[in-house]
Amino acid sequence: MFKAVLFDMDGVIVDTEPLHHSAYHQMFNDVNIDVSDDLYASFTGQSTFSICEQLVSHFNLPLSPHTLVDIKRDRFKYLFDNDKSLALIDGVLEIIKDYHSNGMTLVIASSASMDNINRIFKRFDLDQFFKAKISGADLEASKPHPEIFIKAAELAEHEPNECFVIEDSSNGVIAAKAAEIYCIAFDSPHSVGQDYSKADTIIESFSEISYTNLEGLLSEVN
Repeated sequence: MFKAVLFDMDGVIVDTEPLHHSAYHQMFNDVNIDVSDDLYASFTGQSTFSICEQLVSHFNLPLSPHTLVDIKRDRFKYLFDNDKSLALIDGVLEIIKDYHSNGMTLVIASSASMDNINRIFKRFDLDQFFKAKISGADLEASKPHPEIFIKAAELAEHEPNECFVIEDSSNGVIAAKAAEIYCIAFDSPHSVGQDYSKADTIIESFSEISYTNLEGLLSEVN
């Protein structure tokens, strides 16, 4: 039986993509660059620093990635603090409580900064359910590199084959499978243009992966 679940955050626990979209595009305007929809979509699941490194290189900007990160995060913080409509993804709180009450270990493994992870967790009182949190922004490599999920499994104190990942991005799915961890792709209306072909299972509702349904998934692994 699975013993731990490694959650992505943005697009899985909470839909902050509209806020990130606005913050990024405000930053693009601030530094006078025109980022295509395709280029922007390719960044999904990556850390802010990795994205800003690519922007500096792609547009040959006379700025450091750190400068772009600071601009974007200032924009995001303002939007986050002033958006009262932000809510958890439908069904995710129920599945978090379901897993927690059945003794599973929960770890957050997000490309978001730890500051943003903590903002979300404080706002929705999620710390009580999770054993650990890890931010891709604090690691050397960003998704699709598997480092974040390898370390998340270590924080869960379970073997990779005892864990599964819930992701909503192409880069996240690739990272999970590169870490040799079972991956469930959450195909939500908030995640567009993503490739889930490498995922082990694709769901559209968290009710599909309730604790009682996990045994069936495990039998597929074996």
